[in-house]
Amino acid sequence: MGLDAEKHVQVTGGAIDAALPNHQPMPFLELLFLAAIWGASFLFLRLAVPDFGPVPLIALRVGVASLVLLPILRTTAARSEFRRHLWPLLVVGITNSALPFTLFAAAALQLGAGFEAIINATTPLWAAVLGVTLFGASIRRAQIVGLSVGLLGVIVLVDKQPGLSLNADHWAVAAAMLAPMSYGYAAHYARRHLVGVDPVITALGSQLTAAVLLALPAALAWPAHAIHGGIWAAVLALGVLCTGLAYVMYFRLVARVGAAHAASVTFLIPAFGMLWGALFLHEAITGAMLASCAIILAGTGLASGQWRRRSDPRARA
Repeated sequence: MGLDAEKHVQVTGGAIDAALPNHQPMPFLELLFLAAIWGASFLFLRLAVPDFGPVPLIALRVGVASLVLLPILRTTAARSEFRRHLWPLLVVGITNSALPFTLFAAAALQLGAGFEAIINATTPLWAAVLGVTLFGASIRRAQIVGLSVGLLGVIVLVDKQPGLSLNADHWAVAAAMLAPMSYGYAAHYARRHLVGVDPVITALGSQLTAAVLLALPAALAWPAHAIHGGIWAAVLALGVLCTGLAYVMYFRLVARVGAAHAASVTFLIPAFGMLWGALFLHEAITGAMLASCAIILAGTGLASGQWRRRSDPRARA
């Protein structure tokens, strides 16, 4: 979750990084806080989805986030840009918000917050796979190694996760895996169809179109029972903090240090997902989870080129 903002910026990251200075010191505390917020999104999903159900919960999430981001459209230029790109914004709203958010929410009925946070870290791996198979992107040897390493990490995670059974939970694992795949598709689609669009407009567009699409299904699936205040607080935190305000924080980081550096938040989110799950839901953090997390992040670093950018002095010029 939360990584959707990253995908929007990465698709135009080259242009942003070329235009913005990347020599500023990395604001590590801000990056850590953002990772903590996005890691908490999996906690709030786990807390709220049993009461609301996946579709109503996500409709509320994107609806609240839309209200937070709506002031972006206060200028005539922003409204004009939004209208001109409404169709691609709708596609991104489906593939980068409505679908993956709902898949993660459905999976949260069975899977832990830490488990989902680790699965979410496979997004760059899926983006690399889809880039080659669907969008004709080239692939380097290091990326092939990274994809193989990341796949090994997923196998370790699923195979050694306590409490998982093929009869009861295989659908939840499949849903959780499809969510980052959807994020990966959205990244490539946006690269082709939203080049030059203000990333903040893309952020609002993805939330607003998702909210419109999910409104009717959410109304039909709305829970009949009363929902207590603590669950509503989790929903507001998910929409306001983990989605709306997280976008603003992320784009502020991009403006200060560039998209490539800000995207390193990817490597911190699983740790917070596991931490919040352990602290508030008493979820176990197993050796297999830690090992798989390390393996997946190593594969992600290779497949996404993050390590190459860190080691190349030209990337910091």
